[in-house]
Amino acid sequence: MPAPRTILLTGAAGGLGTLMRGLLPAYGYELRLFDAVPVEGEPEAITADLADREALREAVRGVDAVIHLAGISLESSFDKILRANIEGTYNLYEAAREAGTGRIVFASSNHAVGYTPSPGSEVPSPEGALIPIDTPRRPDTYYGLSKCFGEDLAQLYWDKFGQETVSVRIGSCFPEPTSVRMLSVWMSPQDGARLFHAALTADGVGHSVVYGSSANTRIWWDLSSARALGYEPRDDSEPYAAKLIAEQGELDPGNPAHSHLGGPFLTDPPIWPH
Repeated sequence: MPAPRTILLTGAAGGLGTLMRGLLPAYGYELRLFDAVPVEGEPEAITADLADREALREAVRGVDAVIHLAGISLESSFDKILRANIEGTYNLYEAAREAGTGRIVFASSNHAVGYTPSPGSEVPSPEGALIPIDTPRRPDTYYGLSKCFGEDLAQLYWDKFGQETVSVRIGSCFPEPTSVRMLSVWMSPQDGARLFHAALTADGVGHSVVYGSSANTRIWWDLSSARALGYEPRDDSEPYAAKLIAEQGELDPGNPAHSHLGGPFLTDPPIWPH
């Protein structure tokens, strides 16, 4: 599929959005930016809430595809998650449907399957231990529940309206991993851009669900559905392992922040960042 030219990037002022603003133009994309808060240094960015349906209609007008990162990215009250992540995502899909937007890349999360036990800390992970993309969903929070909703909404809009989506269950996308757990779920910003580019340009995705991480030595999940899009991760968290393990120790199977995919979202109170 030819690369789309103009991309609506929602959540452009957030952490991941800021990283992608710097990386995606190298793939030839012209970005239209959207966020509930002003995007620093971007006077042309659209400042609006996902509840503003008219603003969304204007935002999707004339774009070839959408990368939907906007919403609350930590656990919050159900009412706040409902408005931002559930109703907001529905509003975006309706605007895209009305405009005939070609494809959406939806930022799902490993927290959609957060209560799934992790495969363990063996290096490398034992063959066959990697968690498949069709593992039953087990959301760990209202936030994780909203990502399950987003995946189901994407499936509905594909089956009912032919709206293509790639739902990316993102692990942790930071310049470098900051915890021992993150060695297993880290996605470098450069690999994140590679995955989004693959999701935007692969043929016939329908509604595809993929895990988003780098090719980590300690990886927990199976990247085969992402590789089927043409994604070739180049980075590995292992160069950071010795320092993090010296500071934090090895993974502890008795620690819920280590023993399940949801990590710190399963602790009480949750530990941030994830």
